[in-house]
Amino acid sequence: MESYIAVDIGASSGRLMLGQQKSGQITLQEVHRFSNGFALRDGHDRWDVDHLIHEIFSGLEKVKQMGISDVKLGIDTWAVDYVLVGADGQKLEDPISYRDKRTHNAIQQLTSDLPREYIYEKTGIQFQDFNTLYQLYKENHELLSKTDKIMMMPDYLAYVLTGNAVTEITNASTTQMLNLRVGLFDKDLLGKVNVSQDQFPRLVESGTILGNVSHKWHEQYDIPDVEVITVATHDTASAVVGTPGEGDRWAFLSSGTWSLLGTELNVPENGLQAFHENYTNEWGAYGTYRFLKNIMGLWIAQCVRHELDDQYNFGDLAALAQEVRPFEQFIDINDDRFTNPDNMIQELQNYCRETKQKVPETPGELFQAIYSNLSLFYANELTKLDTILGYHIDTLNIVGGGSNVALMNQLTSTLADVTVIAGPSEATAVGNIMVQMIAADEVENINAGRQLIAKSFDLKRYLPETNKYGDMLTKYQQFLKNQSKELV
Repeated sequence: MESYIAVDIGASSGRLMLGQQKSGQITLQEVHRFSNGFALRDGHDRWDVDHLIHEIFSGLEKVKQMGISDVKLGIDTWAVDYVLVGADGQKLEDPISYRDKRTHNAIQQLTSDLPREYIYEKTGIQFQDFNTLYQLYKENHELLSKTDKIMMMPDYLAYVLTGNAVTEITNASTTQMLNLRVGLFDKDLLGKVNVSQDQFPRLVESGTILGNVSHKWHEQYDIPDVEVITVATHDTASAVVGTPGEGDRWAFLSSGTWSLLGTELNVPENGLQAFHENYTNEWGAYGTYRFLKNIMGLWIAQCVRHELDDQYNFGDLAALAQEVRPFEQFIDINDDRFTNPDNMIQELQNYCRETKQKVPETPGELFQAIYSNLSLFYANELTKLDTILGYHIDTLNIVGGGSNVALMNQLTSTLADVTVIAGPSEATAVGNIMVQMIAADEVENINAGRQLIAKSFDLKRYLPETNKYGDMLTKYQQFLKNQSKELV
């Protein structure tokens, strides 16, 4: 029986998950969990990448202690961030987080030379000021001149393990520098940020076998024999692989720190309508495109819980929210002010005061405001998705941690008039392992993989509650329009 390790690292934590196939089902077991986060150092919010590497090996030592001597391993992380590596193969400095404020106004500055329509037509990627394109635009030029290789976060971690450097496409596409037609980094965009094609390791598809963990690491750690497979290294790409979608009218909502809502396409959609709605065409595994919208997500809830001194778990907070009437206020949860405020509770309350709405005070009120407005935002984006695609999405597969929030799932189903299928909550790890299984010829292809996933995990179904909230979505859409007019 093959053993697979998914190294799944997010903005606040990482873990190693052991996956195996037993009796026609996938089993998952968390082997090791560790903290992650950025900290202010040398004037910037930086990731401690050496900490991540050490924790990967600590987890692999636990795998060895379980009596497993041979494993395959794949790494996925968040997108857009990168590590600059010198000619000696060592990182030049710890990588800067996408939440760092250095890219403020970078989009406006760069697009004063290159029109947005021009960039979108080339890349199909939505405009977000933390995209790699704008990070490199603001990067230290002296540091770039010393850079031999630019590696996306998961590619760098795999490079440290194996000594082999590649650029995996699902994460590379989030840079907003890959050309949809050519299938390579775009020379015009690279020129604008003072980097060259040869500073990036070769592009590879998800499922590429990278190589074994270097012998030197076996001298430092008591770990199994490990073969590293380059999976869909962007965590959202892995989550979509791990989504048990069926037919051709389903959408996905990867619900975690960020919410990624969209559908899987075989051909990118980068027309004017998609451009105006700021939808993105991230490259997916097996020749697909993730046509999606980036939404603030449960980051807001995570911040509020932390500011409540972590005295409640999310189950407690969901129960408190259930006792509060929904839609007491409308909030544009994708407003930039919620990206990284000093105090999220105060930011939410100030927003409601400024828009002359009821101010949420109690934990239940705060979490009902968050969950009901996330549901409204999801439903609104689904209507836009219908319009762009020219047909109605009838099923929304919600995966990730947010799939456990029954209140939000039911509100979304009713507001959007779709069937919601929730689960698996560990879709990212499942998708990571599924790419490894396909690469190892244990699973035939992605369709067979999704059927196996559907059989392996408990999925919950939510149906729309007819006419329960009347024209609430229409009112919310009008609120967003009015807010946009005021900004103009």
